Amino acid sequence: MVLRSVPPDATVGSQRMWHVTLTVAGNERPTSDVFDALTRLSHLHPFLLEARYGTSRAELRYWEEAEDMAAATAVASRMWRAHERSADLPNWDVVGLQVLDRQTYLQREPLRAVPEAGWIAPF
Repeated sequence: MVLRSVPPDATVGSQRMWHVTLTVAGNERPTSDVFDALTRLSHLHPFLLEARYGTSRAELRYWEEAEDMAAATAVASRMWRAHERSADLPNWDVVGLQVLDRQTYLQREPLRAVPEAGWIAPF
């Protein structure tokens, strides 16, 4: 399992980094299926920092690259569905979304080191 930790302090062209917390929920699935799906997602979606999960809910935290908050929010709100088939994700709905610019995120929670293997852990 490889979750990438990318320092979000660089701006590429007009792109900025946005910290996203995406919460999805739905019908219960075995925790082993959810863990396996999140592991596959970690290989497909860049900048995934960590994921917490249960039998009917998951919370993902990652960095999204976008020009502004509206674009970051639009991409983030579609991320789960965009990878639903390729990562064999549960057919869950987005029930929560938080998008913060880097400065706001750092005011709330300082950056911390993420192990090379990242974190995918139960609630």
